[in-house]
Amino acid sequence: MIKWIIVAEILFWIAIIAGLFTRYALHQKRLSILFFLLTPLIDLALIVLTVVDLHSGAIATAAHGLSVIYIGVSISYGKTMINWADNKYQVYVLKRESKKRTRYGVEKGLYELKMWGRHVLAYAIGSAIFWLMICFISSDSIEALLNVWKTWSLVLVIDGAISLSYLLFPKKAES
Repeated sequence: MIKWIIVAEILFWIAIIAGLFTRYALHQKRLSILFFLLTPLIDLALIVLTVVDLHSGAIATAAHGLSVIYIGVSISYGKTMINWADNKYQVYVLKRESKKRTRYGVEKGLYELKMWGRHVLAYAIGSAIFWLMICFISSDSIEALLNVWKTWSLVLVIDGAISLSYLLFPKKAES
């Protein structure tokens, strides 16, 4: 299963790089959108592979759980990751100035909470898939999935606390 996660991740970034290349080097905006639209199809393929693997009798492993996290994160952060890659492409390949600006104070805190909100969305999507998978497979092989889900739950709480700390202890602009 881990090989399919790696393949999905590689295909995800190939689709994004192809989209950026066709947008900026070939000046084909519509074709670039097609490449960007491939990313959810890659996620769908990973879901199907995970379900087929479990349905064919495989015992659920942490890799199956990671595929669920991958899917949740990819759906929730997909546009953000494409925007990040777009900015990096413009800076490093096209030699343009970065659009990213440093945030401070309440603005930084609100941004971090927004990003945590994306994490919550990824977690909600992933949790729904986790519980569907747990209901779908035999009860003697769900321990690995439950452990991955519990670990992700803890990570979500820690991420929330860190994100909230940016509002409680705002980062001040450097002089």
